[in-house]
Amino acid sequence: MRVKVKVSIINNSGVPVMGPGPLDLLAKVKEHSSINQAAKVMNLSYVKALNMLNRLEKSLGHKILLKRRGGNDRGGTELTLFAEYYLRQYSKMEKRVTDFAEAEFQSFLKHIESSDEYTQK
Repeated sequence: MRVKVKVSIINNSGVPVMGPGPLDLLAKVKEHSSINQAAKVMNLSYVKALNMLNRLEKSLGHKILLKRRGGNDRGGTELTLFAEYYLRQYSKMEKRVTDFAEAEFQSFLKHIESSDEYTQK
């Protein structure tokens, strides 16, 4: 058995701003250089994707996107250097939390498996 942990960051109003969804969305924006394309790949509306990104940007207090207008060849969206740094740090933190939770769960299982006095055979 394993434990599954979902790491989410919520703002001061209790609204989730970072977790698996926004993490995937930012990765897709980076891959496709487009919020619209990223949203399509994830089966999200453009408005929902944009709202997620705006909420994250507002909560962080830093720009995370560089948007260029201009049609197919000139337009596009890139992540800022801050966004790239934030993603790396978030991923590291997420791994540490997941590793910690897995170690705690394995310790829990050892205690459960070795507690003969509480089991009926």
